Amino acid sequence: MPPEHNRQPLEVPSPATLPPPVGAPPEKPAAKRVEDPALVAKIDDLLQHVGVDSTTFNAKLIRDLVQTSLKLIPDGRDTGELKLITTAVKEMRYAYRVFGQYPEPHKVSIFGSARTPTNHPDYAAAREFGAIMGKKGWMVITGAGDGIMKAGHEGPGREASFGVAIRLPFETNANEVIAGDEKLVYFRYFFTRKLMFLSQSEAVALFPGGFGTMDEAFEALTLVQTGKSSMIPIVMVEGANQTYWEEFDHAMRTMLLTRGWISPEDIDLYRIFKTPAEAADHVVRFYRNYHSSRYVKDDLVIRLKKPLRQADVDRLGDEFKILVKPEGTTPSPSKIVQRGPFEAEEDHLTLARLSFPHTRYKFGMIRKLIDRINECEPA
Repeated sequence: MPPEHNRQPLEVPSPATLPPPVGAPPEKPAAKRVEDPALVAKIDDLLQHVGVDSTTFNAKLIRDLVQTSLKLIPDGRDTGELKLITTAVKEMRYAYRVFGQYPEPHKVSIFGSARTPTNHPDYAAAREFGAIMGKKGWMVITGAGDGIMKAGHEGPGREASFGVAIRLPFETNANEVIAGDEKLVYFRYFFTRKLMFLSQSEAVALFPGGFGTMDEAFEALTLVQTGKSSMIPIVMVEGANQTYWEEFDHAMRTMLLTRGWISPEDIDLYRIFKTPAEAADHVVRFYRNYHSSRYVKDDLVIRLKKPLRQADVDRLGDEFKILVKPEGTTPSPSKIVQRGPFEAEEDHLTLARLSFPHTRYKFGMIRKLIDRINECEPA
């Protein structure tokens, strides 16, 4: 049984709920032969050879991966495309192996400029934030470069740090804190690197930076806003007497909110703090009672460290009824209820749950719901 991670990413809808693909050309006969039962049996033999029970769901996923790979040549994929796919899969496998050695500690990804000087207030703030999170038992993930990334490693120290580095012509060396460490992973592609940042962390801390920092900020916000990622705290921090995030917030409100390009509750997906201590306290409080989330068919399942009093469950149901889908495909009633695990769940079975058929929109309200859950005293 694999170790239980603190964060359980939300599951995408099953293929049965997705519209059929359009526009793709029909598969060539050579590709269709990959689905021949004789070849499938050979793949199952390979799975058995490496000690995998071919009847399990995980074996089915690997079988699909092998079959998809075998179809690439008859599809006519060129060498460059094959190299990209192969490298991406190899990078992800290696990174998951590294992070898999540390499943239990909470992790926070720190983003910010590689150009921030060591004497800048933002550098001092990032170092202080990392140090506070390290003392609270968290591990820190940064891009392993200089500037804010190095400051984020200096705070908690090498033992509590991960480096997720990108190979660039002008930025290829890891900072001296994480260089040579077994928790330093190099990536060729930004998309695989960002996947690790956001899939392995239970929080994101943003410090001032340039295009790269903005890319990472909007990636995190978009994934949470659209429900493609579990809800996590996203905090924005800077040094003393700085106005970077104040200007960012003004831009979001005037450029996006006033035009209707985002909803009012989307502003709550990020929080701005003037001190590293306030930001760290906010991140830790997010997990005061909230544990993680997942979907079981239509139901959003929110795992709790401690059960809530029924009066609080009822109050949350009234306050957040806009999130409840009137009629779901699961037997859950169309309201927020407290319950044990669903039959389909296999992890964290001892934790209490809040569940309800979810409308799958207004994820900013989910953020508020979690805040309300953490304000409640456990039963």
